[in-house]
Amino acid sequence: MKLILAIINHDDAHGVIQNLTQAGYHVTKLATTGGFLQVGNVTILIGVDDERLEGAMEIIGKRSNSRRQVIPATSEMGMGMYSSMPVEVTVGGATAFVMNVEDFKKF
Repeated sequence: MKLILAIINHDDAHGVIQNLTQAGYHVTKLATTGGFLQVGNVTILIGVDDERLEGAMEIIGKRSNSRRQVIPATSEMGMGMYSSMPVEVTVGGATAFVMNVEDFKKF
């Protein structure tokens, strides 16, 4: 058995969770905040049998899209003055961790 811990962009989370649920996966959703842009993410936990792992990962990959976004970046210009210059960054997509589960109990 495996545990998938996937961090998904908030904009993609509904589609990912909906498709996983339709495919018969049980998902636990946690609201989280990213450290880089301080934007909302969703972290999902999915317990899967080894033979169903690839199917879940495929759904996560297909439904999580990265996108380009322009954000202001502040830089010091000397003499205590700061300028805000736009920077284009890639956001979205998903980061998934797969962990072995040695044992679990249902209560």
